[in-house]
Amino acid sequence: MNGTINKVILIGHLGDNVKMHFFEGGNSIGRFPLATNDSYINKQTGEKVVNTEWHNIVVRNKLAEIFERYAKKGDKVYLEGRLKTRRWTDETGRERYMTEIHVTEFTFLSPKPSAQPNPNNPSTSPTQNTNNVEPKTDSSLPEPEEDDLPF
Repeated sequence: MNGTINKVILIGHLGDNVKMHFFEGGNSIGRFPLATNDSYINKQTGEKVVNTEWHNIVVRNKLAEIFERYAKKGDKVYLEGRLKTRRWTDETGRERYMTEIHVTEFTFLSPKPSAQPNPNNPSTSPTQNTNNVEPKTDSSLPEPEEDDLPF
């Protein structure tokens, strides 16, 4: 392979609300921690062990504004981006490093809170199925005919 790839895909939960920084010229940057979990069963004790890994997430400009507006602590998100390591010297003169994920694509995975149902107006009642029960099928519909196709 001639080139290289720097791609990260994460699904996790926001560890805090987005912290925004605005710059001259209208640019902005948002930062937040993202938690991902890994679990296994300890063979000696039989206990479930959960390890949490924290990632430093960076979103810029329009993406930052969308995250600030719609994402909050605890929300589950799918992120794609690339790794970038920053280097700086702290106040004691010590060189410091931080690896961040700079987001290029994302999808919110947490369901949005629905409006409170209004018994007088059924159009405002939530349509999301919150009790994880399969919707009932209409038994009056005819069964699909079987065909003799081999696939």
